[in-house]
Amino acid sequence: MRAALYARVSTEDQAKEGFSLDAQMKRLEAYCRSREWIPAGRFIDEGFSGRNIDRPAYTEMMSSSENWDVILVMKMDRIHRNSVNFTEMMNFLKKNDKEFNSIQEKFDTTTAMGRFVMDIVQRIAQLESEQIGERVKMGMARKARCGTGTLGSGHPYGYVYNGGDLEMEPDEAATVRMIYELRAGGSSAGAITRRLNASCIPAKKGGIWNRQSVHGILRNPLYAGYVEWDGIIRKGNHPAIVEASVFMKVNGSLPA
Repeated sequence: MRAALYARVSTEDQAKEGFSLDAQMKRLEAYCRSREWIPAGRFIDEGFSGRNIDRPAYTEMMSSSENWDVILVMKMDRIHRNSVNFTEMMNFLKKNDKEFNSIQEKFDTTTAMGRFVMDIVQRIAQLESEQIGERVKMGMARKARCGTGTLGSGHPYGYVYNGGDLEMEPDEAATVRMIYELRAGGSSAGAITRRLNASCIPAKKGGIWNRQSVHGILRNPLYAGYVEWDGIIRKGNHPAIVEASVFMKVNGSLPA
């Protein structure tokens, strides 16, 4: 039996004991030896959620199904946390005479009972995932309404984090002001983009500018001293890069 060994950790899983990629792969390889299976490929997704199928290693594994007979995972939630995606995968496996095996749950798709129990457990995993998402959303909404500080994100252009607080990055802040001044003066986002690139001003991470990134800066109340999350806007405790009047001129109104 040729086995496709699949391992995954999401960003949330990184700190959890027992979820390391090395630990998963070692268990999978040991299981293959015990069953006299041949590892036909090692597919590893690091930093990807199991709630969708937009994972490079998962996509590669499924597109090379002619090279393996069974998918082997350490635990079912490593492969999917969404019952619809899981069902679609199982339909694909059945159609192509492939099998699925999860070490921890001891599920085997060659039996009717194994298929039934596997479906139930997968639905429980999805329920747990959705409940975690609901709790996170509720906590973020509470912080957005009543909390202080930022609401979590990467380093926004124009700022850097220092001890959890946003501080201005002088060169980038100057570029943000220029973007607002040009827009307030009537320049289009496309014209601003071309000027930035012609001036060799790097975008975030040294890339080139595009209209979407310029629009994102122009519409983000962060630069006027506000924070926003899921439609909730409040005054932040970080320094504003542009005056509220400039933001209002560009966007037609101030944040509520």
